[in-house]
Amino acid sequence: MKVTQECYPCLGRLIHQAAELATEDALKRAEAIEQASRLLESSFSLEKTSIAVATPLHRIVRAVTGNPDPYFKMKEAEVAMALALGPNFGTRGSLRAEIMLAVRGNTIDFFREIDEIKTDLASPVEFAIDHVDLLEARLPEAKRILYLADNTGEVFFDLRLIWRFSRFGEVTYVVKESPVQNDVTIADIEHFGFARYLSRVISTGTDTPGVDMDSASEEFKAEFAAADLILAKGMGYWETLSELPPQGKVFHLLKAKCGPVADSVGVPLNSYVAMLR
Repeated sequence: MKVTQECYPCLGRLIHQAAELATEDALKRAEAIEQASRLLESSFSLEKTSIAVATPLHRIVRAVTGNPDPYFKMKEAEVAMALALGPNFGTRGSLRAEIMLAVRGNTIDFFREIDEIKTDLASPVEFAIDHVDLLEARLPEAKRILYLADNTGEVFFDLRLIWRFSRFGEVTYVVKESPVQNDVTIADIEHFGFARYLSRVISTGTDTPGVDMDSASEEFKAEFAAADLILAKGMGYWETLSELPPQGKVFHLLKAKCGPVADSVGVPLNSYVAMLR
């Protein structure tokens, strides 16, 4: 999906958020905000995806502040939340229940009150687009499965679905090569102890939310092409992969938490989506 005018102020807020997380040095923070804001003003185009606009902004903030992972403390806090909350939510046993548990993980957010998160985790998940049955029908023939991960705090919510998929074929968990926002990275897999639960992990080869296929690694692109089924978690993967022609094997699992994404998918704001495309 391409950006809309509504994305511009959101990207501006993202610059301020990243800079504030990156450093307590007021001068470095101001310089990062100034440089990134100038780039946003000069590079914003309705012909680009939001990922194409946002990625250089993050790179500027990291370079100016000297902080390679501004969201690291947020990731630590979100993992702690997930460990505290995750095991207590979700009816286990069916594919649908495990998909619902996985998408609930998207509610974990360092900036939200924990009681609000608990309420969301306990609330029913109703999909505005519901292709779970189509996914279930595809699974017996899926021998190579990619699971494209989203935020670091969501990993524990993904595990039951990953283990179910592994009954049918080899599951490869795909993370980011290096830090961008609170997305899980190769380094995070080791740092947070996720490696013990995952049999195979690769990266997109990039530091972009979602994945920019032009800059993705050859390994990732080969895995993507060869996969029988791809679960793409979160809005970032919708924003990028929706630019590709439908392949009938990419299962988008997300909550449409912003207006432009909801409009692009064709659902009301804050809807859950389980769509095979």
